[in-house]
This record gives sequence, C-alpha cells and structure tokens, in this order.
Amino acid sequence: MIALHGPSSSVVLEPRGGEPPAWRWWGPAVDADGLPPLADTRPAASFSLDRDLPLTIVPGFGTGWFGPAALRAHRAGRHFAQTFETVAIERQDNAVEVTLVDRAARITLVQRLALTGDVLTLSASVVNDGDDTLEIDWLAAGTLPLPADCETIRSFTGRHVAEFVPHAEPMPVHGWVRENRRGLTGHAGPPGLFVAGSGAGWHAGRVHAAQLAWSGNHRLLVERDDEGGWVLQMGEALTPGEIRLAPGGSHATPAMLATCSNVGLNGAIQAFHAAARAAAPWPVSGMRARPVHINSWEGFYFDHDEAALKALADRSAALGVERFVLDDGWFTGRNDDTAALGDWTPDAVKYPNGLRPLADHVVALGMEFGLWVEPEMVNPDSDLYRAHPDWALHVDGLPRLTARNQLVLDMGRAEVRDHLFDRIDALLRTLPIAYLKWDHNRDLAPAADADGRAVYHAQIEGAYALFDRLIAAHPDLEIEACAGGGGRIDAGIAERAHRFWTSDCIDAVSRVAMQRGFLHFMPPETMGAHVGASPAHSTGRSQSMAFRTAVALPGHFGVELDPATMPADDAATLAAGIARYKALRDRLHSGRVWLGEGPDGLVWQAHGEPDDLILLVTRVGPTALRRPPMLALPPVAGAGRLRVHLIDVAGEADHPMPDAPLFATMRAEGAVLDGDWLAQAGLPLPAMKAESVAIFRLTAA
Repeated sequence: MIALHGPSSSVVLEPRGGEPPAWRWWGPAVDADGLPPLADTRPAASFSLDRDLPLTIVPGFGTGWFGPAALRAHRAGRHFAQTFETVAIERQDNAVEVTLVDRAARITLVQRLALTGDVLTLSASVVNDGDDTLEIDWLAAGTLPLPADCETIRSFTGRHVAEFVPHAEPMPVHGWVRENRRGLTGHAGPPGLFVAGSGAGWHAGRVHAAQLAWSGNHRLLVERDDEGGWVLQMGEALTPGEIRLAPGGSHATPAMLATCSNVGLNGAIQAFHAAARAAAPWPVSGMRARPVHINSWEGFYFDHDEAALKALADRSAALGVERFVLDDGWFTGRNDDTAALGDWTPDAVKYPNGLRPLADHVVALGMEFGLWVEPEMVNPDSDLYRAHPDWALHVDGLPRLTARNQLVLDMGRAEVRDHLFDRIDALLRTLPIAYLKWDHNRDLAPAADADGRAVYHAQIEGAYALFDRLIAAHPDLEIEACAGGGGRIDAGIAERAHRFWTSDCIDAVSRVAMQRGFLHFMPPETMGAHVGASPAHSTGRSQSMAFRTAVALPGHFGVELDPATMPADDAATLAAGIARYKALRDRLHSGRVWLGEGPDGLVWQAHGEPDDLILLVTRVGPTALRRPPMLALPPVAGAGRLRVHLIDVAGEADHPMPDAPLFATMRAEGAVLDGDWLAQAGLPLPAMKAESVAIFRLTAA
C-alpha cells in the first residue's frame, strides 16, 4: 500500500501492477499495514463487466467505469475512451506522483498527491503523445472517495453585495454539481465545499472539505457511487475548443486542496487557514502586523480634490490610521465610470503636480500610500482602447458587451501584459506606493481572442503572470484582490494577494454572516473588514459606531468613510476601536480560528490558542430570553484554569443593560474559571442588546 499520513488524517492507495492505483482510504488517520488487497474483499457483482473496475485515482471514460471520469479528451471525435496503465510511481517524502499512459489514445497523464499537515494537494497534467491534435474537454485536478455515511453538503452562494450565503443540503441521491461560467471566481466565494458525516457540527464529527486554487471557471462534482459512497471531483470548467494540444503539447490543472477533519468544521477550516498562510506571498521576513487602513471610495467616490484628500489624510492619521488608499477617480478623465479606464496617468486637472504631493503628504503623516488600479479592464472611451481596440476580448460579429461601461483586455497576449506592467511599474517606481487595490469589476462575456477562440484559461494564466511579475519586481509591495467586492477570493489568487476585499457591502449586520463565510476558507488577516458609514451605502441600514468597529475588529481592520462627517462621539469611538485593534491584532491574526453558534441566536468566534484566546460573541437580533444563556466553548476543554477578561460589550450605549457582580470582576482583574467548565457548562454572558458584540480575552490563570 502507498500511505500518506498527516497529524490526524491518512491517504491510502493500492498499486495494482499495470492498472492505475485504486483508492482505499481518504479520511481520519488509519494504519494500513497488513491491509488485504482490494480484489480479495470484493465479491463479484451481477450485471457487471468480468473485469473489476474499482475507483482509481484517475477513473477512465468509456471502458467500464460509469462514474465521473478524470479525463474527457478526443482526437476529432476518436480515441474518446481511455485505458491507462501505470508506468511509474514516484514517492517523495509525504507525496506520490503516478505516471499513466494510454498507448492507444497516445496520452500520458500524471497525477500528483501531496499531504502537508492535513491538507492533501492534488493536481494532474496531460501530454499529447500523438501526431495530431488532442482536444481536452475536462481534466479533474483530483478524484476523491467519500464514505457512505456522509450526510450533508455545506456550500455557499451569493451575488454582488451579498456574498457568502451558506447552504446545507442532504447528500444527493444521484449527483450534485456547482459549475461557474463567469470567467472569474464569483461572488459565491471560493470554489469549495464541506461534506459532513453523521452528526458532525462545528466542533465534533467527521468533515471532508475541498477547494480549487483557481480564479476562473470551475466545476465541483459529488456523484453517488452504486457501491454506496460518493465520488468528489474538482477542476477547471473548460469551454469548447479551449484546450487543443498540438503534438508534444501539455496541459496542467490548478491545484485542488482537500482536508479531512475528525473534529468538525473547525478542524477543516483551520487546515485551510494553515495552507493559505503557507502559500501567502509574504517577503522572507514574513507577515508584519496588518496596518489599519482607510480607503477613499465611500467618502469621496470620483469627486477627487487634492486639498480635501490631504485633509482626509490628516483626520485619518489623527484617528490612528496607518495606510491611506486612494481609490478610483485619480487618473486622466476619470470623473465617473464611463471613461478613461486603461489610461493610468494622474489627472492633471485634479492633481496639477501629479500624485506626488498627496503621496508625500500621506507618508509625512506616518502612513503608507496605496492606490486603486484595475489593470485587466478598459473603457471604450479611453486612449488605450482607441489605440488598441483589438486588445479587448470580443467575438467578431457579436456586440462588444460592456459591464460598468467597460470591456476586458486580453491577458493572454504578451504585448497587453507588457503594456500593463510598464504602466504600473512606472507608478511604483516614481511614487512611494506600498499597496495596490487591484479590482476586477465584471464577468467575462464573451472571452475570445483575436482568432475567435475561447481564452478563459489563458485569461487567468495571463493575470497570474502579471501579478507574479509585479511582485517579483517590487517584493515589498502588498496587493489587495477585489472584484466588485468578493468576486475573486480563492486559493489561486491567495498565492499572489495579501488581502481580499470581502464585499462592497459594509453594512455591519450583513458583514457578520459574510465574514463567517469568508473564514471557512481564508485566514482573518487576509479579510478586509471596514468600518463604513451609517446609514450603510449598500443597504440604507444604520448601526452604532461601537457595533461597526467590533464587527470589523477580527479581520484586517479598515475605515471607509470621511471622518469629517462623523459626530465627535463617533470619532472617539472609532479611535478607541482602532486602538483596540492594534492591541489585539497579533493574537487575532495568529493561531487558530474557531466558529460556533450559541443559544438564542448568538454566534461566536475565537482566535488564538485555547490558553490565549480572543473571543467575540455577536448578537444581531434581540434576545428572546429573560436572562442571557450560558455559552459552551468546546475549544478550551482541557486548557486548565483560565482567566476571563470582559474587554467590552460593544453596541448601542444608550439605556445600559442590567449587570451582575461577575462581570464587574471580569472587567477588572478577570474571573478564573476552569476550561472544562467553560467547555461543558459554559461561559456566563452579560446582557446584550441587538447589534452588539461581547469581546473577551481568555488567558492561562
């Protein structure tokens, strides 16, 4: 047997001579020594081929396996059925690479699996060994078995300003498919899912989870196996004729990240966070404390005035802000979203001496200077488009469809990438820019090159190449990935971006659920979480400044408003919230994250380690109980005696809620309670109004 072992999970494959290796196990840690061959455990099945075809790491198409195939390929309609033989199995540390060949179809396929911690990374590549064109319709990054006692699929849907909407549904009787054809990740969040076993929840039970490290079209599939289990596949969703391999040509999949937890959803979430942190593009020195950041967008939109923006910088620095980001509207002719996108030179009317005076003013205040760009896009009303209309994705004979009055540049063309690199590199070399907010404000429709061929895949590869080139040239540069808010959040772009803009909706009530969805896949230090205006621009709802700052606290904290419009007491509350974030960010952005739900509509999250935790308990709606419920905290079981400090109950300050002596002790020296008591009986909670957050710190006593 080939066995890969993580701290709490195992992968077991069975080599079968010339046949592709068969799946024996993916799940909680097991010992496979002495395991009998699969063939010795499988009695013959009625109405089946005489040759047994179990689930392999690369199930074939058209030759007796009737479940989902790992490869769909053909040569002008011929050689559509594949029978692979194993020609090499290479072991390296906790990884395996299997090389398979179909001599009739003249295809070599290499499947890779590597287990790092408890995250299994799978990817595949195909080489055309023939002397004519091989067309690829589908190539799975990986194929995984799911056991028969799985009960629920947890996934997310969403739209612009309403990202990360959770859905839980029973395992399918036949199959479950999520396919994205938008050309970018989409506002439902990363291409991923969680599959829960019997009785699994936040803190206990078996959960299998996977996500695809890709920022474009994707397909996720769970299909019932007629032997009682399910098969899970993920891969890039390819369009007709998109991948046509010439003789000797090759095609590789993005990576699929999979994990199995025996301690519920939180175990899978923590494994994903560990993988994202390991892949993040931090310099050799590592991640520094995430700076408090102000963005000009909702305060000013396109109405740029140098003096007013300098005043914004002054007010922001006085509040404790550490990074100032100038959003859309700074470049020539950009007075609304109808024109100038692609012309990356400062507007001489708004900035007579360029951006240098504003940037220098920001830096002199002790803040970093950041800038908004949208490199992959162009307005038809722009100098760039007038010079190079052929650079925009289009299909001859079809209308050039705009969205937000813009078209998409063909990132598969080297001359397009070179032009964009030169323009952005010039800004980075001539201005003290430490940070780029990199936006992407539309879906791809249609996405064809000058020859009329689909280029969804090439578009993502080209965008990645531009990210990589800029980071290589400016290794200290930080980049935020934004796509109309949360439209491009995934493990592929996470290798190139230091922060994500979670959503264009900054309504704090909406953000509670959105941010919990985000944390299923990505760690909190990458989660852009801002204090917005009240009423919120996207929903019209109002929340107190204390609640807004508390909801933003656990992420990468920022501000998206003009402080000049705030009452003095709100400004003081915001300044205090910024100071609190600075005091707690080292603990919030390291260690593990646990999510949980309490009685009476409460939700909570804990950041750190069991003997040093920041705990945030959020109430969105009003209570239905006479007194606050106890809150069980399973993560602190076995942690010993803990000192519980109540830092604040952040919410509406008028009409104080009833108090009790224990909470006065928690606010002072802290109350000492046993971890097992807190895990089983629960933490006493103060009275909380709707739209409030109780913030605790638990440390070893």
